[in-house]
Amino acid sequence: MENTLKKKVLITGASSGIGFAIAELFAQNDYDLILVARDIKKLSIAKKELQKYNSDIRLISKDLSVNGSAKEIFGIIKRNNIKIDILVNDAGFGRYGFFNEISLDENINMINLNVLSLTELTYLFLNEMIKNKSGKILNVASTAAFQPGPLMSTYYATKAYVLSLSEAVQRELQEKRKKGINVSLSTLCPGPTHTGFEKNAGLKNAKLFKNAMSSEDVARLAYNGLMKNKPVIIPGFKNKFLYFMSKVAPRKERNNIVINMNKGNVR
Repeated sequence: MENTLKKKVLITGASSGIGFAIAELFAQNDYDLILVARDIKKLSIAKKELQKYNSDIRLISKDLSVNGSAKEIFGIIKRNNIKIDILVNDAGFGRYGFFNEISLDENINMINLNVLSLTELTYLFLNEMIKNKSGKILNVASTAAFQPGPLMSTYYATKAYVLSLSEAVQRELQEKRKKGINVSLSTLCPGPTHTGFEKNAGLKNAKLFKNAMSSEDVARLAYNGLMKNKPVIIPGFKNKFLYFMSKVAPRKERNNIVINMNKGNVR
């Protein structure tokens, strides 16, 4: 029987990397988990690893790059009368290469996953949280959100959208707090992190991933920042420095810096 007293967190992209590391932290802190990812085998492995904690764990296998999948997830939650206290939108992917050489389908899938599904999930669960007058959302952007990204142009653009949307909605929620609605939205902007992303994106040899942070360290800082309602969470001194440089460096120079950091696999 479902424990209705324990708080519940829904995490997308939860089968590995930062998503899994965040799931483990919530399990350690006595939350029940709803884990979402495309690959049911990887989700099942994640569940097995998390069963050592006293958490109820539910799995939802959905490909969030497919139109309508976010609404399907929300429908599953509503049909099962589950109240989501915290939403973590971690699912996302990137591709390395010249914009015109990455297939149009891959670019569209990136936008569907990183932008459209995140927007739909944020909208649907935010409205439920506002009705309940409490809740937290963590949207995972990236330090890529701070500047254009030659050789990963669509990915950087999607993360800029995530940051812009999330900061704006968080400011709107500050107005709603005056009416007793205790809902917050935080944005996580990690830099290069060892998650498997670099391999999937084709960035294994890129300079960008030298001295990258671990998923566990990023997750810990994300969790603590979320609990403190921090609007934007930038883990690590190096990433905070990159944020500072993105504000003061001329735009042309930022493009030159990014393309040099992303290089490594250009033929």
